[in-house]
Amino acid sequence: MTEPGPGPLGRPPAPLRTERLVLRASEAGDRAAFIELFASPEVGTYVGGARPRYELERVVPEVPGRRSGLFVIDLDGAMIGMVTLDRRGAERPGHVRPEGEEAELGYLLLPEVWGCGYAAEACAAALGWFADAHPGEPVVLCTQTANERALRLAMKLGFTEVERFEEYDAEQWFGVWVQGTPAG
Repeated sequence: MTEPGPGPLGRPPAPLRTERLVLRASEAGDRAAFIELFASPEVGTYVGGARPRYELERVVPEVPGRRSGLFVIDLDGAMIGMVTLDRRGAERPGHVRPEGEEAELGYLLLPEVWGCGYAAEACAAALGWFADAHPGEPVVLCTQTANERALRLAMKLGFTEVERFEEYDAEQWFGVWVQGTPAG
């Protein structure tokens, strides 16, 4: 039997559907929403700041976010955010395995949909898919301790704190989700 561990995270063969959302691959029609997401000062508060819109207009490809581990969060046919499952680089602080490279959950939503429960719904669906696709593999999440909304969501999803450390000139909260923990 092989040990679960680093490898491609993949993408489900079909979109993931929840009660209100669809998690799917990105499409050309999502470009404007990607630009809005990364240009938003509110969204950028805890992730390094907003990027200039003119720069994003120049560099964002026609079909942005077309990669393994990235899910567009679709509400009624429109992109409202994204969920990512990427490998956490071994060189970064915060790990639950000696070799690092754990799956790391991330998400960004447009400010106009904050507070509606969409982040919890989308992240729970992504974690459910991941648990089926990668049995026994932990998922980690890192956020600034100042980001109270993200900390509440991490707890709601079943992440437990492992440690805190300084990174990007801010205190970071680092937690792990172990399969079998209720997500959402």
